[in-house]
Amino acid sequence: MADGDGLMSVDYEVHGKVQGVFFRKYTQGEAKRLGLVGWVQNTSHGTVQGQIQGPAARVRELQEWLKKIGSPQSRISRAEFSNEKKIEALEHKEFQIVK
Repeated sequence: MADGDGLMSVDYEVHGKVQGVFFRKYTQGEAKRLGLVGWVQNTSHGTVQGQIQGPAARVRELQEWLKKIGSPQSRISRAEFSNEKKIEALEHKEFQIVK
């Protein structure tokens, strides 16, 4: 890795006004810009959840984006991250929006 810090995987859930505001589309765009893989989906309880994988420094960048920026019309109240771990290889081929 160019960052020299290996690959990592982390699950996330974002709370607030994050559905109906193109949050998944913007998350996918930001992940692709950073060269990350994983997925994003709406939940039945009004949040957005998913998984990010890639170089650790880039994953940290997307975590900050999920906590503070999001889509232009979103209002993020909090972002939770879990199951953070180092991985040997990426488990996804791209960053997908899951229906």
